[in-house]
Formats: sequence, structure tokens, C-alpha cells
Amino acid sequence: MRLFRARIWSQTAKIIRAWMIWVALLDVLTLTVNILILPSAIAYRMILPAAIIPPVAMAVVLLWRKPQAPSVQAASLIAGMFLILLSVALVGVSAGGEFYERHLNIMLFVAITGIIIFGVPLAWTATIAAMALGLYLAFQLRNPAIDLGSAVAATLFFASGIFATVAARRIITILAQKTFLFELRDRRRVAELAEANDRLAFLASTDPLTGIANRRWMTETLNRIWGADTRCLGGAAMLMCDIDYFKKLNDHLGHAQGDRCLVEVAKIIQDNIRRDCDLVARYGGEEFLVLLPGVNEDEAYSVGERIRKGVEAAAIRHPGSSVSRRVTLSIGVAVQTGDEAISPEKLQGMADEALYRAKQAGRNRVLLYGQEPAEHKSVG
Repeated sequence: MRLFRARIWSQTAKIIRAWMIWVALLDVLTLTVNILILPSAIAYRMILPAAIIPPVAMAVVLLWRKPQAPSVQAASLIAGMFLILLSVALVGVSAGGEFYERHLNIMLFVAITGIIIFGVPLAWTATIAAMALGLYLAFQLRNPAIDLGSAVAATLFFASGIFATVAARRIITILAQKTFLFELRDRRRVAELAEANDRLAFLASTDPLTGIANRRWMTETLNRIWGADTRCLGGAAMLMCDIDYFKKLNDHLGHAQGDRCLVEVAKIIQDNIRRDCDLVARYGGEEFLVLLPGVNEDEAYSVGERIRKGVEAAAIRHPGSSVSRRVTLSIGVAVQTGDEAISPEKLQGMADEALYRAKQAGRNRVLLYGQEPAEHKSVG
């Protein structure tokens, strides 16, 4: 209901302001015509009560220019309607004669037009209707031209019409609310569908075990980055990281411990790269691919060493390794400078070759593509 009222407020306020301006102009026009065509004595008696409408209508217009508290809006509209209806009735009462009942009927017409076009809560509408009927009955009881029975009968007759008008207004409001609810439902379904698609996209691009990106996502990302020309990024480096003797770890400690090892290694790699621009993905069973945009060979090698030392320092038990009693990592590094134009497949192939040579050289080391393996001393 709060969303519905917020949605229709602008339109409702616009209609109320236009209606108030229309009533004020019509009042001034009618009074001018009466002054011109009616006897002066009668016309002058109409001026004072008719003068109530323009300032009241303008006050309501000003109060409905911006959203107010519901209580302020209700009070301003109901009070404004009461004074306008009272003014119309008093014009006829002051003029007397045929104008007495005529203006009471005009007052009811004014009330009905407001009821049918004001998209306000039912309580406000019912209050306006009750005020109109109350004023009509009160002045008809004082009307010297009719008796009590006629006054009551006329009030009951007009009450049935006003009740039908209130009911029609209520039906219009209910239909508008239903339409709004359907719109909210459709909007929610679209949001749920978008959320489901986002979840599917996330699942399709994420390794379920480690929580980092998977091979598919990395391949698509590499193609997108290379499509934008990596020379503009100042080159890029790829690191192929492989857990040494991972199959033997599974054989000795079981696959559950192997899974925990993969999760820990993935976390260590993430902790040693730049989260704002570097990318990491689980590329195979125990292989991880790292993309480092805008780095040179020394920087890429430094990152690789930091990752290797981080894994070694984690001291993850590995009784099946012939390198160390702890889990170690071999890393191959390939770098594309800003002046080169190497495809991502070729750069990855170079990193793979460097990884292969690092394993041949004794594992637990970082090796640049095209570099001869140096003697490496591992800890433990």
C-alpha cells in the first residue's frame, strides 16, 4: 500500500490541484455572470460566501505541490472540501428563493466530481461524502420552501447516488491496486530470473571446490582481454602453477585431504596477487593459471616466488612427495612485453613449457620461459 500510494501520489496531486483551480475559476466566472444578470440585491448577497472558494482552493493547491505527511494531506483536502461545499451552499442560502435548493444541488454535484476523480483513501472519500450529505440535510431542514419529510426524502435520494459514486471510486482504486500488484509481481519475477541467471553464470564460471574462477571463465577472459590488445596494458605475464606429486598426496592421505590442500593453495595464490587486476583460475586438477597484466619478467618472477614460498611456508603435510615432507609448488612463467603480439594460447604454451622444465629440474621452483634452471635449495 505504501508503494502504491507513493506511485500514484504525483498523478493524484496533479488531479486535485487541477480540480481546485477549476472550481476557483468556475466560482469567479459564475459570480461575475450573476452580478451581470441578476438583480443587484441578490447578486451582492452572493459575493461574500462565494469569496471563500478561491483562497481555500489556492491553499489546497499549495499544500499539494509537494508530498506531505498523510495526516496533513488528509486534513488539508477534507478541510478544503468542507469549506468549498459550505461556500456553494451559503451562496444559495444567502440568495434565497429558487437559488436556495439549486445551489444545494450544485454543492452535491461539486462533491460527486471530487469523489469520483480523487484517487485518495476510502476513509477520505467517505468523509467528503458524509460532509456533503450532512450539509445538504442541515440546510434543507432550514429550507422554508419544503417540509421535514421532503428534506429527508431528498437527502436519502441523493445519498443513494453519492453511495454509488463512492462505490465506483472504490472499484476504480481496487482495479488500480490490482494492476500495480501485477506489475510488482512481474517486476519480482524478472528480478528473480535475473538473480537465477546471475547464479547460473557464477556457477558456470566458478570452481565449486576452491571458489575461484574455473578454466572456462579464464579462457573467455583471456580472449576478451587479448581482443582489446594487451599491448595497451603494457604486456602481461602468465604463471602456470602445479602442486608437486599431488596424485601421491591423494594416494597417501585420501581425496578429502587432497581437496583441503587445493583449497589452501588457491587461497595462498589469491593472497599473493593484486586483487584489483590480477586473475587466478583453477585450470586443471592441481593446476592453477595466474594472469598478471602490466608486469615485466622480474615482477612476474617475484610474484611466482612469493606464491611458491607461501605454499611452502603453509607446511601442508605431504608424506608422498620426494621433494619435501610438505606440499610444494612448481611454477612456469611466460611474459609478453608491450611490443610483442602473442596469442593467449601461445603465451600459455610458453608458461606450460617453463613449468615442464621446472619439474624436470627438481620441482619446487619458479622458472621463466627461455631461462636455464638454476640450482634451487628448498626448505625441508
